[in-house]
Amino acid sequence: MKRLWIKICGLTSGAAIEAAAAAGADAVGFVFHAESPRNLSIDEARALQDAVPPGVERVAVFLYPLQALVEAVIDAIRPDRIQTDAGDLALLRFPSGQLVLPVVRGGARLPQPLPSRLLLEGARSGAGERADWSHAAMVARRTQLVLAGGLDASNVADAVRVVRPFGVDVSSGVESARGVKDLGRIREFIGAARKADQAPVVEESR
Repeated sequence: MKRLWIKICGLTSGAAIEAAAAAGADAVGFVFHAESPRNLSIDEARALQDAVPPGVERVAVFLYPLQALVEAVIDAIRPDRIQTDAGDLALLRFPSGQLVLPVVRGGARLPQPLPSRLLLEGARSGAGERADWSHAAMVARRTQLVLAGGLDASNVADAVRVVRPFGVDVSSGVESARGVKDLGRIREFIGAARKADQAPVVEESR
């Protein structure tokens, strides 16, 4: 069985990156969106690269970006994956072989055909709004679904049990204040997610 993929998003410090990696995160997300409290400049993101150990994926996260910003970020940090709205992908140009993670928000139509992997979240990114788990569970049976939106250490085990996603993604759910990551909460979230992923699947009686 594939191990649950865990991404901690919106990291802005070396300490938070190190805590996420040490706890077993598979990916860290750097946000490039001026209105976000987690926004990074190109120089800030470049300076954080040394804190990301080998084997941990670096994801550049955008929201309706201009082509020039995407190109500047790719040139500066060479991210392993680009995360942005599914609708953005047809409008942007990427280097050959660049991996992407399309985002679908609550209430939006799924792209057709379904991509091999997608992120499903609540109606607003980074606002802690919970996704529709019932809908997510149906999508998770058809593709590699990364569940986001409203997750934290107290509910991620239930989310993993109900949705059975390929992965989970958290940002505000591991913060002590908006945009401020809490190292203890990062460790608690990853620990709870890993424990849930390792629990045996109990088939419900019909």
